[in-house]
Amino acid sequence: MGEAKRRRAALGDQYGKEQPIAPWLPITKSQAQTFMRWTTRGTWIGIGLMIVLWITIRFIGPGFGWWTLVD
Repeated sequence: MGEAKRRRAALGDQYGKEQPIAPWLPITKSQAQTFMRWTTRGTWIGIGLMIVLWITIRFIGPGFGWWTLVD
């Protein structure tokens, strides 16, 4: 008997199902990876928007006479 068959016999209905990260946390490893992927993407979008806002306020704003609002 092969290792996969032994594992299937030992696990029964649980065979092939994803295991949670921790027994007390009902989140699977693939769900955690998806969460990390989305949060990383959102972080980079936020950083990009912050840079665009900073460039607008720092360089473009004074050209339009907005410097009195910043001081």
